[in-house]
Amino acid sequence: MPRPPNPAPHLRQGLWLGLLGVAIFALTLPMTRLATGTPDAPQLSGLFIALGRAAVAAALSAVLLLVMRAPWPTAEDWRALVLVALGVVFGFPLCTSLAMRHVEAVHASVILGVLPLATAAVGAWLHRQQPSAGFWLFAVVGAALVMVFAMLRSGASSLTLQAADLLLLAGMLCAAVGYGFGARLANRMPAEHVICWALLLALPVTLPLTLWTWPATPVRPAAWGGFAYMALFSMWLGFFAWYRGLSLGGTVRVSQLQLLQPFLSMLFAVPLLGETLDVMTLGFGLAVMVVVFAGRKMPVSAARHHPLDQEGTTP
Repeated sequence: MPRPPNPAPHLRQGLWLGLLGVAIFALTLPMTRLATGTPDAPQLSGLFIALGRAAVAAALSAVLLLVMRAPWPTAEDWRALVLVALGVVFGFPLCTSLAMRHVEAVHASVILGVLPLATAAVGAWLHRQQPSAGFWLFAVVGAALVMVFAMLRSGASSLTLQAADLLLLAGMLCAAVGYGFGARLANRMPAEHVICWALLLALPVTLPLTLWTWPATPVRPAAWGGFAYMALFSMWLGFFAWYRGLSLGGTVRVSQLQLLQPFLSMLFAVPLLGETLDVMTLGFGLAVMVVVFAGRKMPVSAARHHPLDQEGTTP
């Protein structure tokens, strides 16, 4: 009997690529804050940032796909690409860009701290896996911690959520869906093609709206620098590593690396934006990461097999 292939090399490669993607994405919130400015000193509008970075990345994608002579996606792939585009080309960038003018990057990092569990949950559903009761318990606890933090930081006596916090939570759900469907597509086409086709699919919308929302007043060079980072890295190159990592190592397993993202975002925000880490923010951030780490240790079993749902390794 031939030996089954050893999944360890694929898993290691997937984890390293996933870590690279997380490091790139960790700078997204600080760079978004740099590009949007503050309510007192506004720079680029959130709508222009979200749509403009996608339009720039789509132009780069068109060149890459032509050079690589990439085959056209199938009809089934196009349906999944629509969901990828809705999640990571429109949903997450729009929600976070609109929110980041009103909250600090450190604050937003805590709100998005449950993204690893959300990504794992979407991945488990797409790949017909069954998370245990413990997994869902920690998911609920993590979400509750984020909600409590957001309400405490709102400064409202009634402990209500700010509109910016609701936008960040909506963006988190959009990202989880986009990550899950993108990882699934990366099992059938090169990982870099997934985000490229999704960006081109969205271009008829993103390009006209980018031109329509072009800033009418001068903007600081630092804001344009933040925009350039998001267009080249957050919206394009980061997904090359991230989707490939999810495909090789498995969505449920590699998504655990997102545990590092809130902490890295906080650390980047201090030198880039001059923000500070207060005790409450740091405490809630660490608590969310501990809960998510514990939740990721809970078993996830396969429910039924489908040939198109295989990942590089199974948890």
